[in-house]
Amino acid sequence: MIRVKALGLHWRNGRLLASEVYDDAGKLKGVRPLGGSVEFGEPAHVAVLREFKEELGLDVVIRGQPLVMENLYAHEGSAGHEVLFIFEVTFPAGAFDGQERVEFYEDSGAACVAHWYDLNDLDRDDGPELFPAGLKALLINPSCQQP
Repeated sequence: MIRVKALGLHWRNGRLLASEVYDDAGKLKGVRPLGGSVEFGEPAHVAVLREFKEELGLDVVIRGQPLVMENLYAHEGSAGHEVLFIFEVTFPAGAFDGQERVEFYEDSGAACVAHWYDLNDLDRDDGPELFPAGLKALLINPSCQQP
């Protein structure tokens, strides 16, 4: 099954807000920008606004057109396929000022933690991966966008 996701890129002082992603054994394997699934009949831009409202209680503002990418991956031995609409978003003034981590809950009730990450610290041997794979390259060099 192909899933459609809408993610939001929020930056603070050049650092990206991303949520921790764990494997089934509970080990941190990477981080991913906040967002979630696009519901049937829902435009992607509406989904990203809804996800930030549900997860963080914030009314974010979308800046510009989305980056669109396809993600083929394997998780715990199962193949996955996503089409992602990735939007730059801004938070209301003062939101999470002074906080280095943000705690929130997924629709399922699962507790999540997000931090602001320097892109240079991601996708390294000693640091977490940025998911989806290839996003870091696109953020560093937008001309690398997929055909």
